[in-house]
Amino acid sequence: MKKFLAVLLLLVIICSGYKLIKVGMRKAETISKPINSADDKEKRIQKHIKLIKEFLQNKTKYNKDIVFLIDMKIMSGRNRFFIYDLKNDKIIDKGLVAHGCGSETGIENKLKFSNVDKSLATSLGKYYVGESYTGQFGKSYKLYGLDSSNSNAYMRNIVLHKFSKMPYDEQVTPVCNSYGCPMVNEIYFKRIEKILDASDKKILLEIYY
Repeated sequence: MKKFLAVLLLLVIICSGYKLIKVGMRKAETISKPINSADDKEKRIQKHIKLIKEFLQNKTKYNKDIVFLIDMKIMSGRNRFFIYDLKNDKIIDKGLVAHGCGSETGIENKLKFSNVDKSLATSLGKYYVGESYTGQFGKSYKLYGLDSSNSNAYMRNIVLHKFSKMPYDEQVTPVCNSYGCPMVNEIYFKRIEKILDASDKKILLEIYY
């Protein structure tokens, strides 16, 4: 009888441990799970578009037809830089974009962000795209932070630029990192450049997570 009870107790302990392991695994999956579904991505876009439209009211400095969005919840190997048509409420172009190497945490699908100089991290928030210049990566555009979370962007030399080693097509692995700048493929940059140079008003760019 004692042996039977001992075996029964052992089975109960093993089953309980297995359940705890499964729960822990499910929690870990939830924490690290990136945005994959089209519905999740669209909901996040619409949430930020609503806020941007409110911000643009009574603002004459900014372009009210086009806005750039970068969703950092999406894995970097997937298209997450969106060009959005505010008048017709639709995405008109999309491409890959890198985040700063300082935003890496060592945990898959989990990023951190900073407004601190030399952090090499991406800063969240609204920017407006400023004047172009020719630098290390060729033609690039200065970025000016509009929120407390990215107010040091200009001082940190955070710019929108291209990079020859950035892939054009989506992939299952992450792309290379930048030093904190939104960095895109050369082909995609040409399409962004065309929009920026044709605009007589400043275009907003929002990076969110």
